[in-house]
Amino acid sequence: MDDKPQSGTLFGVPYNFERPSLKRLVSSYWKPGDGMLVEKPFGIGYTLNLANWRAWVVLLVAGVMLYLERGGEEAPFDEDDEDEPVEVVVD
Repeated sequence: MDDKPQSGTLFGVPYNFERPSLKRLVSSYWKPGDGMLVEKPFGIGYTLNLANWRAWVVLLVAGVMLYLERGGEEAPFDEDDEDEPVEVVVD
């Protein structure tokens, strides 16, 4: 019986299911001459190339968005004001 290939591309998307070594992990995340996205050392698809400055901008933006989502800034109004009655005038 034929063995299935451990790495290759499927519909233009790379995959690699070979057991990763430490050297391969480090070398795949740090490729100074390549673009922002590089093939993953294990799995399907692409990952960020940490040797590219654009990848650090993406990580910074994602970090700021996560910080703001988790309540990094205080609300512009006091939470105690929610219980006070509000006067509404209708003509």
